[in-house]
Amino acid sequence: MAKITVRDNGPLLVEDEDATVCDMSGENFAVQGSTFALCRCGASEKKPFCDGTHGKVGFKASERAAS
Repeated sequence: MAKITVRDNGPLLVEDEDATVCDMSGENFAVQGSTFALCRCGASEKKPFCDGTHGKVGFKASERAAS
């Protein structure tokens, strides 16, 4: 089962050995390893994957799960 962690002011961290990431046409992006990060800030040069740019652009979003 996939585990997706919303990182404070950062990406979505995906942990799943069998995860695939597809574009709107259903074509797969190359996923390396069983853990990877998806961009939330929109500034990554490697979209849909995170390249750490959120720290440089000051991305702020700290969602928390409802209790």
